[in-house]
Amino acid sequence: MDLVKPHAFTYGREVTSFIHGEFIAPGAGERMEVFNPADERPLGILYEADGRQVDDAVASARQAFEDDVWRGLSVQARQGVLRVIHDLILANADELAFLECLNTGLTYAQVRGRHVVRAAANFSFFADYIGQTQGEVYTQTDNFITTVTREPVGVAALIAPWNAPLALATMKIAGAIAFGNSCVLKPSEFTPLSFIRLMTLFTQAGVPPGVINMVNGRGPMTGAALVSHDQIDVVAFTGGTRTGRAIGAAAGGGLKKVMMELGGKSANIIFDSADQARALDGALLGIYSNNGQQCLAGSRILVQRAIADEFISAFVARTQNIRVGDPFDPATEVGPVISKAQMERVLTFAQNARAQGCEVLTGGARAPEFAHGFYVQPTAVRAPSNHAGVCREEIFGPFATFIVFDEVDEALALANESAFGLVSYVWSDDLPTVTRAMTVLRTGVVWVNTPMMRELRAPFGGFKASGVGRTGGRANEQLFTEEKTVTLPIRPVDPPRLGLDIKP
Repeated sequence: MDLVKPHAFTYGREVTSFIHGEFIAPGAGERMEVFNPADERPLGILYEADGRQVDDAVASARQAFEDDVWRGLSVQARQGVLRVIHDLILANADELAFLECLNTGLTYAQVRGRHVVRAAANFSFFADYIGQTQGEVYTQTDNFITTVTREPVGVAALIAPWNAPLALATMKIAGAIAFGNSCVLKPSEFTPLSFIRLMTLFTQAGVPPGVINMVNGRGPMTGAALVSHDQIDVVAFTGGTRTGRAIGAAAGGGLKKVMMELGGKSANIIFDSADQARALDGALLGIYSNNGQQCLAGSRILVQRAIADEFISAFVARTQNIRVGDPFDPATEVGPVISKAQMERVLTFAQNARAQGCEVLTGGARAPEFAHGFYVQPTAVRAPSNHAGVCREEIFGPFATFIVFDEVDEALALANESAFGLVSYVWSDDLPTVTRAMTVLRTGVVWVNTPMMRELRAPFGGFKASGVGRTGGRANEQLFTEEKTVTLPIRPVDPPRLGLDIKP
């Protein structure tokens, strides 16, 4: 693969909201620069959606829902549009990957090979799923038939993060509209560029105006106005735990349904019964892929003492060979983090690690070969215990922390000793160890002898501070639909007759 040219595709330098099928003029909201994290240069101007524009976007979605322009279509018709979206995303994959890479600093190879493909797959998956859904019929009660069907909730507020914008936003969009809902998307203000193109693809695919709207802006401004809007019926959010708590409180006031995929501090447990070569590959991928910026990162690497020195030494050697560089260069394995603030956050944890009694094994500084860009050296530290701050807080960068353990149950207790519970990784070829871990670990997902594998049919989400609710086929159906029970008599019913003139 050749180096992708920085200006391989043209793109809009002004980012506004997309309401009722068209991009609108800027409103009274703030103007914010959008930056390229690889060189710190501005890419364009984002015009924040003010309260009026949020109102307009929600009103458009509500009108589309009430007018039945989308929910009134047959399942077959909706399936057809979803599959056209899938095809259009793949047909424009190079452009979407270019915009995503430019805006996020994620490597082009990863975005093109994984994120864009996943974005397309989200639509084909839900097209298939809605063709297989089923209702319920109960006939056990004499003389009655009771049916249970599902109907779309209404208008969904979808709030997407900056660490995998297309892949995660489209999971929400596809899951919402597949069941007949309308929606308003709010991407991160850091990463809006690929969504400009995505909105035009939705229109090209035949999505009616108002079914998918987009407002851009910051969480405390645009996001807060959207979540608290009285015409929003359901909220789906992916992001930080602190923000998730605020969204949950705002949504709760309106009795809205919510799904929140939040933070993680996931344990990656390497037992001495593991295939160490595979576990090493998986541990490196689990923390350093996506530039270390993923909620499911295996950021706490727990290694059994018998293999700890050898494993950690091999991990550090491989980490020092990781190619940090231009995200458009096919040789690059780790690009920049998203912003200066995020870079400083990661570096602060590295500085504090020493004060917490940790040994910095490699990295811990800004990558010295770059004059510009938010590049951080892939970092690994060894902590004296799970109580160190680097073991407790989500860092969200290329930063691994090692903890050494002796016994199986000790490792599982350490893994569970966290405010989070999104995913966990288990590396062992010993069946009793694996089954014990599957039973004891308090996380929404347990990956055994594999790095990140997403089965869209299965629920994905976390325990504790890692979130509320799940995504996936059935999980999205439950989130974006309401159940309706209808009871019919088989033969006419003679109910008790009240109020008759009864003679003594």
